[in-house]
Amino acid sequence: MASSSRIQSLGPRPGFSTLHYLRKKRKAQRLRDPLDALLLKTLTAQREMEERFLQMEERRLQRDLELEERRMQLEQRRFELERDHEFRMFNVFAQMLSILKQSNNGSSASGQPQGMELSQTFSESPGVGERVQEEGQTSQLGLPTLDRTTNVYSFCNHSDFQSSPYLSVRGSIANICWGSAEEGYSAYHADKYDEEKNPNLTQSDMNVIESPLLQYPDWKGHMFLREEVARFLTYYCKAPAPLKAENVIVQNGCGSLFSSLATVLCDPGEAFLIPSPFYGGITQSVFLYGNVKLVYVYLDSQITGTCTRPFQLTVDKLRKALQDAQSEGVRVKGLILLNPQNPLGDIYSLSELHGFLEFAKRHELHVIVDEIYMLSVFDDSATFHSVLEMDRLPDPQRTHIMWGTTKDFAISGIRFGTLYTLNQDVISAVASLCYLHGISGPIQYKLAQLLRDRDWINQVFLQTNHDRLKAAHTFVTDELKTLGYLRRATFEEEMLLWRRFLDNKVLLSHGKGFECSEPGWFRIIFADKMHRLQLGMQRVREVLEECENEILMEDKAHSCQSDSEGKADSTDEVIFVSHHQEPVCSGSANLGDLIGLLQQQMRSSDWLQKNTVEQFAQEKPEVYDVFSKLVGKQ
Repeated sequence: MASSSRIQSLGPRPGFSTLHYLRKKRKAQRLRDPLDALLLKTLTAQREMEERFLQMEERRLQRDLELEERRMQLEQRRFELERDHEFRMFNVFAQMLSILKQSNNGSSASGQPQGMELSQTFSESPGVGERVQEEGQTSQLGLPTLDRTTNVYSFCNHSDFQSSPYLSVRGSIANICWGSAEEGYSAYHADKYDEEKNPNLTQSDMNVIESPLLQYPDWKGHMFLREEVARFLTYYCKAPAPLKAENVIVQNGCGSLFSSLATVLCDPGEAFLIPSPFYGGITQSVFLYGNVKLVYVYLDSQITGTCTRPFQLTVDKLRKALQDAQSEGVRVKGLILLNPQNPLGDIYSLSELHGFLEFAKRHELHVIVDEIYMLSVFDDSATFHSVLEMDRLPDPQRTHIMWGTTKDFAISGIRFGTLYTLNQDVISAVASLCYLHGISGPIQYKLAQLLRDRDWINQVFLQTNHDRLKAAHTFVTDELKTLGYLRRATFEEEMLLWRRFLDNKVLLSHGKGFECSEPGWFRIIFADKMHRLQLGMQRVREVLEECENEILMEDKAHSCQSDSEGKADSTDEVIFVSHHQEPVCSGSANLGDLIGLLQQQMRSSDWLQKNTVEQFAQEKPEVYDVFSKLVGKQ
């Protein structure tokens, strides 16, 4: 009994297997907990990354939608502006055509005074187009209309205007922009005086064509050329510190740089200040691409007040021009300075330059300084100072300097202009337009070789060039001192004289083409060989003497006519014979009275001494026969 009871007590207890299972399960769970935690963390991190990625994707899509909406708004706005611009321009062209048609038909319905140019009838509005001037704003012929804003029609040939169905409005404007300067330039090339061929840049070290030169360059210009330009400007502009190549941009001429800067610095209808007179090509450069105006700072030849020389630019004149433009609603964004000045030849001192730049800084104006003549100063008493010579610029981010080889090296056929600016935004914007105004690789290589040859430039070229310029200037000025001047100084007479020069194979630039406020001024280019200058001045003298003789003849004719009128009896009817009209006779006057009066006037002048009967009979035999018969009847 005892043994059996012991065995019975050692048997399995109720619930023992269940407890053992639970312990093993908890132990197994404790062993699996680290892996589960790691897996849980991994899944959680993955879920968070997916959620963040989805959020980022949603934000990107939302940003793209906003950008697309903004782009669509800008596109719609641009479309509306272009449509409004085209509407206004077509309205102006329709008015132009109407006036031209009425003028050709001899109609006076337009109300345009006889003798006025079409350019005096139109002026630009503060917006994007032009408007017809109100009544009473016309000016007397020959007197300057001091309208400070650019008038595109002043450098367009109105008589040859033809609208084309293949061009846009801007293309039509570019098509008619063919002023007197281009007309004279074409006439010069059509009949150029050239007794020998000019040498080219054909040195052996320049005739290099390597594979990299034939590929697309950096649109700002090959780095080897920009580095050479930076060194060149550092040396000749006397910069206080070496200039950096990354601030240099090269294009095919300074005209392209003017167009690019006008496009990136101004919106259509905005303007630059520019002292007048100035090189006329700038007007087209800033207008054709960017539709940018020029506000003229008029300079005059009189020495008054603070002016110590003719056509002197002062800060007060800049301030006055800016205030006038602002009062007319024109937004001025910058100032253009030419130093040395073209066509005046003025050289600004450092103090003057500093004053101009300080003025621009006060009004937050960009300043474009064109120094394309900086190496052509031949007068020992004059010293050229570059803006880059200054130790500190008043507003470095709004100061931009231009130079080119066209004038100083007399190689206008190699189109090269360079811009130096510290403003990286301007550099990037202008660089985007370099695609349209780039320079070929081989030409860039030639230019780098030329600018690198400092010994030849200093010891040979500049000294020789300055000596020749000085001799030519002395000859031309001495010749001009011996010439007479026209007494009737009007813009109409200026244009007539310019055409007479052109007819006699002398190409000068008239002051009106450079927006000079005073009539009668001409620009003479004397940078030529001496025997060509002698021939040119001889032709100038012949034209002026011919004009002076004609004026004397007209004065004598008027004097004789006045004497004849004074001698006429009070009971007789006086017959007037004008230079430009047919004889006007009264009812009782007959042909004999007319012939008698003509004979009396001819006998009282020296006309018969200079014009013989035989010469008149040879030149105009038909007229001679008619007058012979009439005199015979008398």
